[in-house]
Amino acid sequence: MDFFISPIQLLQSISLALELSAGGLSSHQWRVAMIADHVADKLDLTREERQTLVHVSLIHDIGAAASWEKVAGLRVGKSADLYAHAYAGYTLLKDSAAFHDMAPYIRYHHDRWDGNNISGLSGKQIPLLSRIICLSDNVAIQIDAQRFIFDQVPGILENIREGSGTYFQPELVDVFLRIAQSEGFWLDLINAYAFPEFFKRVGRYGDICYSLEDVMDIAEILATVVDWNDPFTGGHSRRVAVISEYLASQKGFCSDEVKLMRIAGLLHDIGKLAVSRTILEKPDKLNSSEFYIIKQHPYYTYHILHNIEGLQDVAVWAAYHHETLDGKGYPFRIKGESLSLGSRIVAVADIFTALTEKRPYHATMERDAVRQIMQGMAQHGKIDGSLVAVLFHDPEKINYLIAHVFAIQKK
Repeated sequence: MDFFISPIQLLQSISLALELSAGGLSSHQWRVAMIADHVADKLDLTREERQTLVHVSLIHDIGAAASWEKVAGLRVGKSADLYAHAYAGYTLLKDSAAFHDMAPYIRYHHDRWDGNNISGLSGKQIPLLSRIICLSDNVAIQIDAQRFIFDQVPGILENIREGSGTYFQPELVDVFLRIAQSEGFWLDLINAYAFPEFFKRVGRYGDICYSLEDVMDIAEILATVVDWNDPFTGGHSRRVAVISEYLASQKGFCSDEVKLMRIAGLLHDIGKLAVSRTILEKPDKLNSSEFYIIKQHPYYTYHILHNIEGLQDVAVWAAYHHETLDGKGYPFRIKGESLSLGSRIVAVADIFTALTEKRPYHATMERDAVRQIMQGMAQHGKIDGSLVAVLFHDPEKINYLIAHVFAIQKK
């Protein structure tokens, strides 16, 4: 099974998820991509290099998803946090079949031109695309969308000039300063309607054929990012994935559908990147406002995934995991026959996994207690009783699957 997906479409969705982890939709990585593309337009880069530059820019902070507070505002210098998140992003992608070519550029995107770097690189030893992203990143991070942009421009330009020859390659600074003379350039960076046109333009490089295994590989990367954000439930996404995969196989899904169900399990909580770690780690009962913040995450899961061509079913299966058969779930209030079997499967897998995990607000539950709770939920019209029956029919198989996930995590 193959997916012909626009890489821009895919990376735009991943970038959206990462923006949510930064405390809201700041469009930082989109701005970095736009600035970098302007710089590339003035350089003698190949079409492939420009494409890669935009792709890397869109996810350059993927290693910072769980530590944004530490790295925000520390865009230059020799901060260990800056290099740590750049290296974390490199580690995350370097063995990926789909994204491995982007890993080195992410690794060095905070390296200074003058060589005062943990990596030991300096000048043109630093990959050109990393040098461009470093400059673009430092421009974008200074933009405050709540202030009039032209009141900010002089200060931004002064900071970039001061960094020429130390933080940034002088020739790239010169290119940027020429670009910065255009008022339209700055207006594009702060107006939301400029981004669709930008993505349409850079999306003309064409689609890429991703195999089902490639998509699973990407889903595994994103599941790692999600679980980084919630250390109390580290591995939760993979446990939901293996239970979802098992239930789908038992309910007669074909081989490809079973794999898609695993992807849905891996990505069901990607919207939780919009939830602060303070709330996720809170040991006490959530107040009303905090609970509503938590309840937003399936909404974001849906909107992150449904625009990716070929993953529309996965988006529904993943995002409806807190809906209930009686229509009293959240956030879409879908009920009964409107809930597909795939959505019901992820819901049951998520509840089982949550009850058997240690959480800030409850200890791990014994399997008999979990079974009684879930059977009660089925009797009260919350979840699919046939799936609960399948889940507890072979407890040794379930124990094996979960133990296998834990063994993978420890490697």
